[in-house]
Amino acid sequence: MNEQAKQLQSKVDAALDKLNISTKQQTLEDYRQQMAAADFWSNQDQARQVSQEEAKLARLMEPWLELKDQIDTVVELLSDGEDESDLKEEFEQALQRYQQLSFTLKFSGKYDNNNAIISIQAGAGGTDAQDWAQMLERMYLRFTESESDYTSELIDRSEGEEAGIKRSSFRIAGDWAYGRLQSEHGVHRLVRLSPFNSDDLRHTSFAMVEVVPEIDSPEEVDVDESDLRVDVYRAGGRGGQSVNTTDSAVRITHEPTGIVVAIQNERSQLQNKQTAMKILRSKLAQLQLEQHQDQIAELKGPDTDAAWGNQIRNYVLHPYKQVKDTRTGQESSDPDSVLNGDINQFIEAYLRENMGQ
Repeated sequence: MNEQAKQLQSKVDAALDKLNISTKQQTLEDYRQQMAAADFWSNQDQARQVSQEEAKLARLMEPWLELKDQIDTVVELLSDGEDESDLKEEFEQALQRYQQLSFTLKFSGKYDNNNAIISIQAGAGGTDAQDWAQMLERMYLRFTESESDYTSELIDRSEGEEAGIKRSSFRIAGDWAYGRLQSEHGVHRLVRLSPFNSDDLRHTSFAMVEVVPEIDSPEEVDVDESDLRVDVYRAGGRGGQSVNTTDSAVRITHEPTGIVVAIQNERSQLQNKQTAMKILRSKLAQLQLEQHQDQIAELKGPDTDAAWGNQIRNYVLHPYKQVKDTRTGQESSDPDSVLNGDINQFIEAYLRENMGQ
């Protein structure tokens, strides 16, 4: 067991190096010094952000540091001649903790530990596509409910005229939310017997799922105000029913990339604009990741249509039952379970294939 313990100790040390734990320890200490200052809460927005970052960093670091102390103690005691049988349980606990924590080593992206903003847009397929978009919305919300430390918050939602939704945006908060959910970014295709067709014919529907890292700080993505076109209009609900009587809805167009963000759920025009700007910055950050560009002016807007040939995953409910990811080949013969939020198998397959794990 002595050799096994030393091997585990080496793996833990390598993980701490990969996680750049010494730098993170200094950052955590800086946060805590700020929080100890007498005037810390004089700027509540900044204080809240620092508190959230401190808590997130502590959740990342402390389990690894506790594991290091545990395995270092085991190795030291074994070296001092302690009976292996007395340390077997302690070693097995350390090994189990390493296996549980090692998933974080899959994440090395700049924003992997950020919260995620998911936007779903109905694509080709009419009412069926809008119903499909709502099914996907439910799938991700059910997934969030199944994760003990994840929460969701609605940002914006536009219902379909007959059924389903035209679009929906919501925030999923939790450790490694973006790192895990980035695998869902792309076109999702559904094949089923249409519930909206009296002839009971098979129908194919599409929806675009966009996953971007939530960017809280404006300093992280510098957006030139002169590149923005801001339109305000009256928010409306299904069937044209007025949500309010003022022009509170906001549509922001980033002209260099063509990205458009429209928000109407908040009560005031200012709140809608602030939310729209946060999502715009998040989308621009995602584009920078995809196109490896530092300058916003060099970015090109997305051009993927939610239609045939672009799908990342197929969900077939008829004439057979199967969900298959076109990128990884991961399959499930239980689409009902998948649509009820059981998507971890697809997330893990994507991480294995795309992050070398």
